[in-house]
Amino acid sequence: MNMFKYIVSKVCYSIVAGSNYYKINQRNILAEIAPSSKISPDTIINNPLNDSSRIKIGNRCIISDAELVLFGHGGQISIGDECFIGKGTRIWSGKNITIGNNVLISHNVNIHDNGSHPLNSLERQEDFRHLYNTGKLRESENFDLKDADVIIGDNAWLGFNSTISKGVTVGKGAIIGAYSYVTKDVPDFAVVVGNPAKVIKYTD
Repeated sequence: MNMFKYIVSKVCYSIVAGSNYYKINQRNILAEIAPSSKISPDTIINNPLNDSSRIKIGNRCIISDAELVLFGHGGQISIGDECFIGKGTRIWSGKNITIGNNVLISHNVNIHDNGSHPLNSLERQEDFRHLYNTGKLRESENFDLKDADVIIGDNAWLGFNSTISKGVTVGKGAIIGAYSYVTKDVPDFAVVVGNPAKVIKYTD
């Protein structure tokens, strides 16, 4: 894949690449983005790990005002070719999130491969104080955030305001209904809806 590498290490810094603008509002931003992809000005890409290979965006993608965020202790996001990611969608990784080709992700979708915070209340307090004092996410090497891979198969469609939780695989061609909360694997070509999401039919 012919990728163009972006390396930015200043706060509130913007860069121009080809005809696309990439607005950066966090420090240590690193990503590999195909030149043919279109990223909106207000998309946030936050990679504190200083490794551009951890966030990859394939060819002919459209990302509209979304967030791609890695945690300080790890994380990896891979987006295939010809994917659409809608406004307000948050893809946050502490381990690994893989999105296939021709995937449609609507607005305000949440995809998380971890629990985001420790279960222990005292550890959560410590986590918050670190963020308050440093402005950075804690590396969390001493916290168990229950990280587990998330995989979104080719040609899947994630409806608006849906949530994909840690450890879930969404099969190829599957459809996730709007407002659905997905906690278990979704079979290929299944249509799931609800909280928790359940299969209601198959398409192909």
